[in-house]
Amino acid sequence: MDTRRYELVSLAAARRLRSSYCSLAHGSVLLDGHLEPGELRSVFDDHRGAGLDDRDVAVMDLADKVAQDATSVTQADVDAVRAHGLSDAEIFDVIAAAAARCFFSKVLDAVGARPDARYAELDAPLRETLTVGRPIADP
Repeated sequence: MDTRRYELVSLAAARRLRSSYCSLAHGSVLLDGHLEPGELRSVFDDHRGAGLDDRDVAVMDLADKVAQDATSVTQADVDAVRAHGLSDAEIFDVIAAAAARCFFSKVLDAVGARPDARYAELDAPLRETLTVGRPIADP
């Protein structure tokens, strides 16, 4: 999957999991040529109302649902993403990326890892938006 989609999937899962570490890390990647700070804040706050295309919204919806409760994913959820032109392999990649984010986020939070101090340099409103769990580490 391309970088932008991977980062949107990761962001959706991190938001659902309240993982500051992953929200800040993957949000920062999206700032590198994919989204402006205001756009990223909008996507993080409400990806459905942020002006993303329908395909991106469907992908983030699926990632969010996997992170929230993978047992609730239905064929209708898969079909909704497929309706936007994703192949079965691409849908699997979205699911696998969201599930991997769940694993990694849970490990980071369980060991008490805090987001790197460098994230304190982000634009203040964006930094506050993306810090949804553990606070950023002290410098």
